[in-house]
Amino acid sequence: MKSLWNDKEAKSFGNDPLQLRVYTSRLLGQESSLVLHGGGNTSVKAAITTVFGDKEDVLFIKGSGIDLKTIEAHQFAPVRLDVLQQMATLDTLTDSEMVNLQRSAVIDYTAPNPSLEAILHAIIPFQYVDHTHADEVVVITNNKRGEKLIREIYGDRVLVVPYTKAGFALAKTVYQMAQNIEWRNIEGLILMNHGLLTFGDDAKTSYKRMIRLVSQAQKFLQQHGALDAVATAEPAEDLLGLSRIRREISRAWGAPVIAMLDQSKEACGFSNLANLDYIATRGPITADHIIRTKPIPVILGANTKNNIDDFISAYRDYFNRNTNDRLTMLDPAPRWAVWPHYGTIAFGKNIREAKIVFDIAKHTVKAIQYGEAIGGWLPLSEKHIFDMEYWELQQAKLQKRDARPELQGKIALVTGAASGIGLACSEALKDQGAVVVGLDVNPECTLILDGKNAVGITCDVTDIKQVKETVEMTVRQFGGLDILISNAGLFTANQKIEDLDEEVWYRSMELNLSSHQRLLKTCIPYLKHGIDPAVVVVASKNVPAPGPGAAAYSVAKAGLTQLARLAAMELGPYGIRVNIIHPDAVYDTALWTPEVLEQRAKHYGLTVDEYKTKNILKTEVSSKDVANLVCALVGPAFAKTTGAQIPIDGGNERVI
Repeated sequence: MKSLWNDKEAKSFGNDPLQLRVYTSRLLGQESSLVLHGGGNTSVKAAITTVFGDKEDVLFIKGSGIDLKTIEAHQFAPVRLDVLQQMATLDTLTDSEMVNLQRSAVIDYTAPNPSLEAILHAIIPFQYVDHTHADEVVVITNNKRGEKLIREIYGDRVLVVPYTKAGFALAKTVYQMAQNIEWRNIEGLILMNHGLLTFGDDAKTSYKRMIRLVSQAQKFLQQHGALDAVATAEPAEDLLGLSRIRREISRAWGAPVIAMLDQSKEACGFSNLANLDYIATRGPITADHIIRTKPIPVILGANTKNNIDDFISAYRDYFNRNTNDRLTMLDPAPRWAVWPHYGTIAFGKNIREAKIVFDIAKHTVKAIQYGEAIGGWLPLSEKHIFDMEYWELQQAKLQKRDARPELQGKIALVTGAASGIGLACSEALKDQGAVVVGLDVNPECTLILDGKNAVGITCDVTDIKQVKETVEMTVRQFGGLDILISNAGLFTANQKIEDLDEEVWYRSMELNLSSHQRLLKTCIPYLKHGIDPAVVVVASKNVPAPGPGAAAYSVAKAGLTQLARLAAMELGPYGIRVNIIHPDAVYDTALWTPEVLEQRAKHYGLTVDEYKTKNILKTEVSSKDVANLVCALVGPAFAKTTGAQIPIDGGNERVI
């Protein structure tokens, strides 16, 4: 493992211990084989001056759940060092008592909760302490000869700590073991089945020790052929199969989920192993992953529903074997799957959650094979795994959740997403929790929708090849398709029928009608496996109330409306709802420039404001208003509605 330490960068922080702590924490966080998504802990001991001018020793320790890769100084909790050290001398301390005591010793009420390992860091007599869950080190400890192998690699340069649940119990174990050791003679602590701690009187020493000790573990695995033992295979693809799997997993969860497929050669190679059922179901790399992944993945076969039902049944048995009758069973649905020949799949209620499981699974796949190559993958016992999964402090992390957005876990495709109604729909769907893939011929779409839970794709919806590729990308990346907002369109130039240019007619039919038919046809196979699938077609007021000079536009939109009505009838038996909206006078779109608005208002003898509100309700209709209606149509309020045509125009006498 290569050291990322840079003397010039480190020197720029001067002698500020907290800034150096931030610097090396981020160095560790950049290496995913050391820490993943909030894992690991770092700390620094420093003296501060109180408002009364007194000196006080504190431990700045990473806040619980903070990601080392991006940690900031304010995300370290400053805890009174003497309180933490006294806590280690207590004979017993419940988990809740530990948390309360630690919180009461934090000197800044705005700071995050201290890591559960704060006591352990406090009793290590060095200024800097680094704690990681290094894959290679933990793999070696997950072995029936684990301690012997550790001694073979490190000799007496490390203190080997038997597996103990994190928190007070672990700190107490180390505190008692430390009574008989000389700290200056060791470079680190190996926590069996858990991780590695290094320390030093300066940031560089602690960091470099971490890199050196992990590198020695890597070298050991390399010498024993473990790093070359990872199976690989060329990826296969079955996107409809992936959609079906996501639907069954969502059924098990009781809510829509994102299904993130890993088609890498390593994931596919692992999924093809002959002894997959045997080695993939023993347990995780470290118990810290349990809260994200559950003890094991589900192994998928010919019958996905049966595989998942069997997994849930086995989980219930696991709970019943280990419960003390005072616990409530957690949701038993799988968090990741191994799909023979196709790779692995991570599940989550949103992209962030699925990505965390995805990354953990990726490391687990390699670690299992490393472990097998050095004598057998042997993680923690079922009892230890259960105790960690149902540990009250771990459960507390899961309880810190916001209310579930209405469309969370849904996957939506929106066309014409770079501006106007399409952009407003994309943003509204995203705000309600959906993952949004926005399509537009305008390349700026990729910049506008380049954010959390939204992806912009440059796509000409009149090009069926591009459409097919984009729909497949959506399913491949997120697992399926639930919502289609067929919105892309163009208001063609006003021409009376006798003057109608053939090219204008063709362009309108192609974009405003035919492209929608081809898009719908491409999406239907995936929508059939969607979660409460819904289609909203954006038509126009010109359908019920056409105006002279707009034949090309009005006829295309009328055809689109008829297409949607037929789709509602054809797709209803599959549970797919298809509804139509007829917007009018939505003036905050690219079509309505200030010049055009002035011109149209003058034509009617009105001011611009009067023109924009020339409807029965005397109100302006915005893109956001249309988007709110679209979100309602794809949500539970309209779960029993299909084939409806809904105007959103402020009220039009000709329509009414």
